[in-house]
Parts: sequence; C-alpha cells; structure tokens
Amino acid sequence: MSKKTPVTISDIARRVNMTPVTVSRALNKPDLVKPATLARILEVAEELDYVPNAFARSLKRSESMIIGVITASVDNPFYSEMIKAISREAKKHGYTIMLVDTDSSQELERKAVDTLLGYRVAGIVLSPVSDEPTYQPGYLSRLSNGDIPVVQLDRALHDSPFSHVVLDNYHSGLKGAGYLLATNPQMKRLLVLTGPAHSRISEERLKGVKAALTQSGKQVQLDVFAGDYTLQPAYQSTLDFLQAHPLPDAIFGFNQLITLGAMKALRDCGIAHESLPICGIDRLPFADIFGIPIACIAHDASLAGSSAVKMLFERIQDRYLPKAKVVIVGRLENGSISQRPPALPDPAQAHPH
Repeated sequence: MSKKTPVTISDIARRVNMTPVTVSRALNKPDLVKPATLARILEVAEELDYVPNAFARSLKRSESMIIGVITASVDNPFYSEMIKAISREAKKHGYTIMLVDTDSSQELERKAVDTLLGYRVAGIVLSPVSDEPTYQPGYLSRLSNGDIPVVQLDRALHDSPFSHVVLDNYHSGLKGAGYLLATNPQMKRLLVLTGPAHSRISEERLKGVKAALTQSGKQVQLDVFAGDYTLQPAYQSTLDFLQAHPLPDAIFGFNQLITLGAMKALRDCGIAHESLPICGIDRLPFADIFGIPIACIAHDASLAGSSAVKMLFERIQDRYLPKAKVVIVGRLENGSISQRPPALPDPAQAHPH
C-alpha cells in the first residue's frame, strides 16, 4: 500500500478554485474571510482530511505552541507523575508537550536538545542525566545564550543559569534516618542504598542521614552502597550485603526503584520485609493496594511538575526574569505514629528561594 501524501493548502486551493493565499487566510485568520468563502474552504479541507503543518507554522512565528520535556527516565514512577502534571499544566495554557526520554544517555540528551531547538519550542523543562559537578554538557552554552527559556526539574546542572525546581534532599535524608532510629532505638547497623556516589542529590541525602545519626548520639555502623537510581544495582548490592553480613537493623533506599530492589533481595533471601524497618524516598507505586505500606519520605511529584511549568511560562512571558528556585519538601508517610521520630524543622511543602 502506497503512503498517503499529505494534503496541502495548494490542494485545497485547486479544489475550490481560489488562491493559496485566500485558503491560508481562511485557515489561519478566518475573521478576515467572507463567511461563504470560509464555509466552502472548511468543507473541502474536511473532505480532503487536511491536517495543518504545525512545524511550518512555528517557523513563520519563530515559536511553537510546544513545550519540550527532556527526562532521564520515564521508568521512574516519580518522573512519570511529574510528566503527567507538566502535560496537564501545559494544556491549561493551550500548549502541548514534546517528551524525549534520554534513557540516562548523554548522547541522547544532546540530540534531544538539538531536536527541540530545531522545532523552536516555546520552552524546555530539562531533567538532565546527571547533576554531578563534573557534568558540563556541550549544549549548555547554546541553551544559555539562546532565547528559549529553560527550567530544570529535580536535577540541576552545576553552575547553570537556569531556574530550577528541586527536592529538599538534605531534609529527606534527615527525616528518613530519624524515623528509622526512632523505630529501632537499639539500631547498630544501617544499610543505605544511594544513587550515583558523586550526584549532589545522593550527597545531600547522605549528609542528612549522617546528621540524624550524629543528633541521635548513637554508635551506628553505616554501610553505604552507590547505584544509579534503578532497581537492579540496588537489588545486587543488597543481595551481596546479605550474603556477606548479618541482617542489618534497618534499610534506607534513596528512591522508589532502589527500595524495590532492596525488597526484592530480601524476598530472594527468604527474609520478610516486615522483619526490619525499611524507609524509602518517595512512595512505592501501588504498595498500599497489596498491603505493604512501606514508610517513605514522600514528595509531591505533581506539585514539582506543575511548579516547573508555571515557572517556565513566567519566563516565556518575560525573558528577563531573574533565576529562581522552588524547593519541594518531603513528608513522612506510612510511618507508625508511635514510632515516628521527634519533630524536625519542616519548611513549607514548596517554597521559592
């Protein structure tokens, strides 16, 4: 079967015996065309199944009604929830999103930036593949010197000029470790499973954990294993640890997939997850449905996504707004009230800096 050729304005013009200029005006500025002429053109356009070329339109306007979204992984449930919120907020303003999943590849991220710039998107929400200080992608200067607004989400490039929406990672580590200490006052050994070792998110969360241990005044052996915020490395690290050491007194996973990896390792070793306190950062998807409400420091992913889009639209309207920062604060969920740690300073759920 031959591929159907897209219908053009010229095709409609020939059918209605009018000029392409008249047809274009009818489709783009209908108020400037006589009602009878407009009705005839729209009738033929529908008959021919005409689809407007949004990209060509954007070239003429030098801007599209598209928001580009670059994410490191749609596999992460937290990211999926943020993306849904971004899409909903964009629709409220008449925009659609163009989503690119880089699958944590620096090369795919570079190509994603090139693609979105080529489409002349109105703005970009960027969650880069890394937030390590040494990661300085080549596209950074082009985005910095261009006129397309950029807002970073969750991860922020080191010393970049862009506004960003991030999580309060230090307090997430502090609260999670504090909860585990209160749950098991006799804790002697804590297994912590992090993201990349040099990620600023991992470093801040680990600082919070260490601060909680210091505040408790207890002598706790801290075993830290770095991964990449996916399930498999966390599973393997936990499995290796359990095979070489006695069962830890508690486990702290630095995101949902890490926590799930640890729980999978416990199951494969025949250890019930109820036998020791577990805390993760952000909710395990659908865990409550199956009766396993794991304690977590939950962040509002929808709030993070919608905040990023609102910040982006502000900069679409005014390109000279100064760099801004919004911090999303996590809260303890599914922790037994009787086991909760003493209250820690808790800033607002989301607050600008």
